[in-house]
Amino acid sequence: MNKEKLSSRERVRLTFSNQEADRVPIGYSANGGIDRRLKEHFGLKPDDGEGLAKALGVDFRGVGAPYAGSRLHEDIPERGVKVNNWGIHTRWIEHESGGYWDFCDFPLREATVEQVAEWPLPSPDDHDYSGIAEACRRYDEYAINGSAGFGDIINGNGMLRSMEQTLVDLVTDDPAGLLLADRRMDIQIETTRRILEAAKGRIDFVWMGEDLGTQIGPIISMETFRKHIRPRYQKYCDMVKAYGAFVVMHTCGSSSWAYEDFIEIGVHVVDTLQPEAAKMSPEYLKKMFGGRLAFHGCISTAGPVAYGTVDEVVAYCRRTLEIMMPGGGYCFSPTHCLQDNSPTENVVAMYDTVMRHGFFPGSK
Repeated sequence: MNKEKLSSRERVRLTFSNQEADRVPIGYSANGGIDRRLKEHFGLKPDDGEGLAKALGVDFRGVGAPYAGSRLHEDIPERGVKVNNWGIHTRWIEHESGGYWDFCDFPLREATVEQVAEWPLPSPDDHDYSGIAEACRRYDEYAINGSAGFGDIINGNGMLRSMEQTLVDLVTDDPAGLLLADRRMDIQIETTRRILEAAKGRIDFVWMGEDLGTQIGPIISMETFRKHIRPRYQKYCDMVKAYGAFVVMHTCGSSSWAYEDFIEIGVHVVDTLQPEAAKMSPEYLKKMFGGRLAFHGCISTAGPVAYGTVDEVVAYCRRTLEIMMPGGGYCFSPTHCLQDNSPTENVVAMYDTVMRHGFFPGSK
């Protein structure tokens, strides 16, 4: 393969296989404020996400099956609360650099098994898969994500039952919480399966996620992880593997404690990789898991990109590349969504740095 002429798809697939490509693949995720400012910087329209992805050199695209069924839950306008089709309640919370739709109400916090069983959730039958094949053709040169949801037992259940109750559910084997996890996971697995089927082999990877760590250690014990989290994701991984796609697992915080199990269940790539968290530094990850897992992330959204100078951003990104690039298996990306407090010039410098210094010898 001529590394001087790799497509984004070829580049990503080599990297996910822990091989060196022509350069490291580039990912992007951002909150609304910085996303808007980046589009302004590049002279793009507010809705031109594709134009921004091309300007930043992003190698990834996503396809999906939009929900086409009837509305399952109603907003609560008198309280400023939006409610999506999973029944998750959110309200807008302002902060000094922007705002978030934050979770509230937790309507299933005290729900019984019967109430969870009757809670309206979007059926795989009510999604429109007709545009999948055309979207895959449109993004043919890129690496395509075909996920219909993250799985995300702890966070996803937490949005409906509260984080506290969700953690209690896992520790006490609460049947209502476990039923909710299974209903949500089964829907996402089946919807993803139909996306993969409609794509006819063109999906490169499926993105799933489970936040497992605080900044200092695990959220749950290994015993609880292996009892309730791992078996549910094993089903997801087995389904994705059957379609020949890679599995990417998003985990926030200190989560490397679960990576050996990830490898065993068939995860190929780990995402987020917050370097401030315990046992998540680039040096540690590369030493412990390099060659066995590929990596996507490592560029902190709470470090120089948010609080440093342009020169500090460049030095920081170059150092991360120096650690993570050798041997391949690294995708350059923010640890999570770029935050609205990140100066535009810092984010531009971040992406300029990888385009200058992210090439492997002999390929530029």
